[in-house]
Amino acid sequence: MSDTQPNGLVEIPRSVLSMAVGMIDTVERVVVGDARVRTARRNAWEAICADRARALHQDEVRRLVSQLRVGSSPRSRASQASVGRSPRRRAARS
Repeated sequence: MSDTQPNGLVEIPRSVLSMAVGMIDTVERVVVGDARVRTARRNAWEAICADRARALHQDEVRRLVSQLRVGSSPRSRASQASVGRSPRRRAARS
């Protein structure tokens, strides 16, 4: 066997694969349109937008939970009313 024969066998599948990828790309562009073809840049931008939306949602949930914690129970309302009053002041009044 010569060294050129294995290269020839390898080259055929590569060229077929290259043509198949080109055909799939063309079909995708025809079916969905050039503006909607998925690219790495578009995927990255969509991931950034999704991360930002997720972070905003998490901030909103944290804000709502903190509001529920502060104002919901009588104990927390009493502790909020006593903010600014130190135990020393209460002891001095007695």
